[in-house]
Amino acid sequence: MKAVILLSGGLDSSTVLYQARADGCECYAISFDYQQRHRRELQSAMFVAQSVGVVQHQIVNFDLRLWGGSALTDEAIALPQARSLDEMSQSIPVTYVPARNTIFLSFALGYAETIGAQRVYIGVNALDYSGYPDCRPDYIQAMQEVFRLGTKQGREGQPIDILAPLINLKKTEIIQLGNQLDVPWELTWSCYAGVDQACGVCDSCRLRLAAFAQLGLQDPVDYL
Repeated sequence: MKAVILLSGGLDSSTVLYQARADGCECYAISFDYQQRHRRELQSAMFVAQSVGVVQHQIVNFDLRLWGGSALTDEAIALPQARSLDEMSQSIPVTYVPARNTIFLSFALGYAETIGAQRVYIGVNALDYSGYPDCRPDYIQAMQEVFRLGTKQGREGQPIDILAPLINLKKTEIIQLGNQLDVPWELTWSCYAGVDQACGVCDSCRLRLAAFAQLGLQDPVDYL
């Protein structure tokens, strides 16, 4: 069974790639260079894809800085730093990129239908403190209907399935799953700010570090 996996190089998407392999899928990875502030993640995506031995790894280039609207695509918007988990949970943060997962899934759908894949895997998580609107179950359900109605495969009764295996897991549970799957955490990258070392203070770093700490584990990534 062929599967396209959205791979950012982060903790969640890397776990999903390893889960797809464990599910017996022939893995095709797709990553996105949208001129994000944290383009360093693409290096990790390549390393993680190589560690699995994917059939192909596509990196799609486009520029979401054209209209900004997010701290990840507009340098004028400051990244949140040193926030508590409670502060992160209060509202959708400025690191939300408008329509990002819709754009990503559209590319993944085109790729999947072209190669005759039966699945698209995405590492969204509804329990993450960031609470992005395009990481929630109702959004994935709606996109599944788009996949069914908007493709030849779907109209012929063989829709491409969207799998979001992490959507209802806590970050600690994702790390535990990744450990079972032997995900190489040292190759992954979650930081929104760092280049050679993770900053340790952005929301993404703090969520990751907190989860490892709760499990009594050491995150092998190098932090400032």
